[in-house]
Amino acid sequence: MLQSERRRNRAFWLLQFGGWGFINLVPFLALKDTGHHFFLFSIVSGITMGILTTTLLRVYLRKRITFDRFRWKEALWIAGAITFGSFLYGFLNFVAGFFYAKWVPVDNQVVKAFLENYNSFWLIIINSYFLITGWVLLYLSIKLLLKLNRDRLERLELNASLKQAQLNTLKGQINPHFMFNSLNNIRGLMLEDVERSREMLTKLSEMLRYSLTQNDTNAIALCDEIEMVEHYVDLSRIQLEDRLRFTREIDPRTLEVRIPPMVVQLLVENAVKHGISNRIGGGEIRLKTELLNGELLIEVANTGTFKVGGDSTQVGLNNIRQRLKLLYGPGAFFRLYQNGAEVVAEIKIPLT
Repeated sequence: MLQSERRRNRAFWLLQFGGWGFINLVPFLALKDTGHHFFLFSIVSGITMGILTTTLLRVYLRKRITFDRFRWKEALWIAGAITFGSFLYGFLNFVAGFFYAKWVPVDNQVVKAFLENYNSFWLIIINSYFLITGWVLLYLSIKLLLKLNRDRLERLELNASLKQAQLNTLKGQINPHFMFNSLNNIRGLMLEDVERSREMLTKLSEMLRYSLTQNDTNAIALCDEIEMVEHYVDLSRIQLEDRLRFTREIDPRTLEVRIPPMVVQLLVENAVKHGISNRIGGGEIRLKTELLNGELLIEVANTGTFKVGGDSTQVGLNNIRQRLKLLYGPGAFFRLYQNGAEVVAEIKIPLT
């Protein structure tokens, strides 16, 4: 990233010097006998004033214009930048021409005719306006092309990362250890409650089907994810029984919101495996969703203490962070923290 930024800066300055040098050289290609002094003065002062003006514009445009959300406000900022740059560049040219004509004796008729253009301030401003407008449009076009190329690379990275993240999540979701325990628990349940054991087998098969069918999907409805979470909790209750208590606070407006698959599932599994199952008295897992300020808030809280152990699912949690960042950009948010007697996993997803 740092090396790429250095290359862009180097290319910018090369284009600045080359572009302004060419612009200030063009008038002299049509003129003859202007003299070396005036030629050097025009080239050096023209490059200096052009680079000074457009460097200030670059700082302003980099701060204001990102192309993530281009609205009428950004258009006004661009128009204001062009106006400011035109007046600044025109004023600097007017001052430079004024002082050159005042301090340097000019006997050359070609130079005198050339300097007459500097007597009209508004003519200089108009010429500067067209020049600065061209520079701004060229700069923004290059910036947009770089962004499109960066977005393309990020999409390629997203596709590769999502595949890896989905595979890692799948391993954590329906792993052989969980399958072995679930089947053994269901087998034992058959001796007590055949009807419930059949129900648990159906839920286990639904989880397997969900894992296989959603592995190539980037987004699913939250209600589908919650259904699989409930299946997972029911299967875990066969072993943990009353030690596992599960409550939901689901905002109905969130049910059709689309989220990355297996994200909530992994958080609940993490809460069961590293929270409830390690406590003699068990505990509670609380799933909460709501819409707040244009964002989807998902919260999974469990009784326990936040610890980073050797068998923790940090890889899975890091995959969640990566997937959210790649899918939703810097607007997405994920954190895991201790809140009193609970460990809370919190996800925020921008909806606009």
